[in-house]
Formats: sequence, structure tokens, C-alpha cells
Amino acid sequence: MRLPALLAAVLAVPLLSACVDDRASWSIDGTREHALSVIREQPLFWDKKVNLYVVVSRMPACNRRHALGAGSENTRVEVYQVPSGAFVVKAGKRMYATESQTCESWARLEEEPAEGLGELRGVFRVRNGQFAFFAEQPEAAGEDAE
Repeated sequence: MRLPALLAAVLAVPLLSACVDDRASWSIDGTREHALSVIREQPLFWDKKVNLYVVVSRMPACNRRHALGAGSENTRVEVYQVPSGAFVVKAGKRMYATESQTCESWARLEEEPAEGLGELRGVFRVRNGQFAFFAEQPEAAGEDAE
């Protein structure tokens, strides 16, 4: 009776290992208490769809998880910051505005704001098999654009 259960467990391991369930964070002001994170979940290994979530937190004041929608394992999530301090999160063609004062605001943007997306802070993406946040590197002062 133990053999069928053991066999089922062994056969399930490769199936479970194909699922995506990871997260990456950006420390907004260099602390863990103020961050924007992206969570990727693929509940069914045979489904190519990955559910994306954004967690905005400024502890201990607020912490909120918002649904970003579905993507693939390779969907890039870009983060922009507007002068007011709010953020625009972009995944593919979907864009949302959020903030970290109350962590409650989450609004879909149907088109790019007239004043632009703001300053690119970085991108959540897969590199060398790892999902991580890659900060935008500021251009060196004095370099001329070609």
C-alpha cells in the first residue's frame, strides 16, 4: 500500500518543479520597509500563463497586493516614477498607476499619460534563469548622447 503513494510522490516532483512561484523586490529608498515587489505564480505546470502581482509596501504604515494580470515566464515589468512620487507599472501593453503613501491606489491606465511615464527606475525580468529587479543605471554626467 505504501508503494503506490511513494510512486505517486516521485512522479509528481517533475510536474511541480515546472511551476513558477517566485518574487523580486526593489527597495525604493534603500530599506526593506519601503519597497515595490513583483510576484509571479504559475499554478498549473502545463499552462504557459503566469499570474503577476505587485506588492506596494511602506512598513509599518501600509502593505497591499494588486493583480497585474497574466503574462508569460519572460514578461518584463517596468517601473517608472513620476515627479509626484507615484509609480507607473508597465507589463506588456498594460499600465497601472500606484503609490506608496497609503498603498491603496491601483488604477489602470488606458494610455500613456500626456506628461509621460516618468523616470524609469528599473525592470523586473528573468536573467540567467533568475527573476530579479534590475535598476536603471543613471547616465554618467557629462556624457554626450550620440
